[in-house]
Amino acid sequence: MTVISDPPQGANWRDLGIRTLSSAILIPAVLLDVWLGDIWFHLLIALLAVMMAYEWTTIVHDRSSAQFALHAAGALCGAFLSQSLGCGVTLIVIAVISALSVALAAIQNRKPRLWAATGVAYVGLPALAFVVLRGEGASGMLTIMWLFAVVWAADICAYFAGRLIGGPKLAPIISPKKTWAGLWGAIAGGIIAGVAVALGAGLSGWIILGLLGGVLAIVEQMGDLFESALKRHYGVKDSGRLIPGHGGVLDRVDGLVAASLALAVIVIAADYLAAGNELFVR
Repeated sequence: MTVISDPPQGANWRDLGIRTLSSAILIPAVLLDVWLGDIWFHLLIALLAVMMAYEWTTIVHDRSSAQFALHAAGALCGAFLSQSLGCGVTLIVIAVISALSVALAAIQNRKPRLWAATGVAYVGLPALAFVVLRGEGASGMLTIMWLFAVVWAADICAYFAGRLIGGPKLAPIISPKKTWAGLWGAIAGGIIAGVAVALGAGLSGWIILGLLGGVLAIVEQMGDLFESALKRHYGVKDSGRLIPGHGGVLDRVDGLVAASLALAVIVIAADYLAAGNELFVR
């Protein structure tokens, strides 16, 4: 049997210009905030997390103001609470707020679904992860810069590989545009970026960091698919219209959210085991 794959999507470049312009404006501002650190970084994370909460509750909870208040509270706890009370207490508080959100959803006569149960965690835990990764020193700044480089490179390489090569779909039911070529492009981009930043920073573990970049690229793509599944379930094309060419905040940070959570777990584990990797020493 002859299998005919879909043709390359090379002609579909209509969104490239506006995507590039939006990125050229946003990326320098984000990197400056990462470099400044301290309260400025916390404020940025809080702002993004609250915007995520708004988009999530708009899609999943029909613009419920009470649900937005709970989700925004989870977002703010993730961004600010750990500095004074620690990660453990912050996780407990986010879990309590999440339980309240699920209970409220039941009271509002919504069927208990995955989406209704995970919203608070989805906006609160990444905020906490970024705070943990950034820390207060230069190593924290380098860790965030490395993560951004890996995720952005994976996203860009997936975009171009998918359109130039095309081929079999990765998850056609969830995201018809994603291809296996795009996934391999993301992995290649993550590895290259992971190695490049490590070498540029003079780190000795560049091989391990390159491999980790490839793994996080896969996680980033899975995060993208998670948000695509959310939108498909609720029948929306974009989570919002805030960022021209990118949709809403959820559309822009879906892969970054997943990668940040994965890296935060690795960092905490590495610190606990005293791994000694320069990038992960707090």
